[in-house]
Amino acid sequence: MTAAPLDLHRATVRPEWIDYNGHMNVAYYLLAFDQATDAVLDRFAIGRHYAETQQRSMFVVDAHLTYAREVTEGDPLRFASWLLGADGKRLHLFHEMRHAEDGFLAATAEFMLVHVDLSQRRAVPFAEPVAAALSAAVRAHAALPRPPQAGRAVRSIGG
Repeated sequence: MTAAPLDLHRATVRPEWIDYNGHMNVAYYLLAFDQATDAVLDRFAIGRHYAETQQRSMFVVDAHLTYAREVTEGDPLRFASWLLGADGKRLHLFHEMRHAEDGFLAATAEFMLVHVDLSQRRAVPFAEPVAAALSAAVRAHAALPRPPQAGRAVRSIGG
């Protein structure tokens, strides 16, 4: 795997994603990032087809989004994705959302996902080929500069 973020997802800001402030509503940022996550999972053969045929899937157990610049109806979006870490059962994933034409950073999302057996509803290890592919991507992405928003948390006010 080459040392570059994954470039797997594009979207366009839809009219129904716009709120009363005239920009994309916070809920739809999460939807767009979820679609980008699905593209990454499909790339590693652990997406929808995997869930349907193997009865195993990935569940998001932690999420953090940052908002850098607003986007509006019709804006084209592109997503860059980094695999920041993986172990036997977990995947640490980071996405950037950029305006596809102007290139500005609109938002970021960071997710921790866990591999789950859908029949038992509990975490289970990845199969070896999946674990190896994820580890290879993590190693490749480790050669890239770490996104500055990765690992951030919400700061409290006055405390």
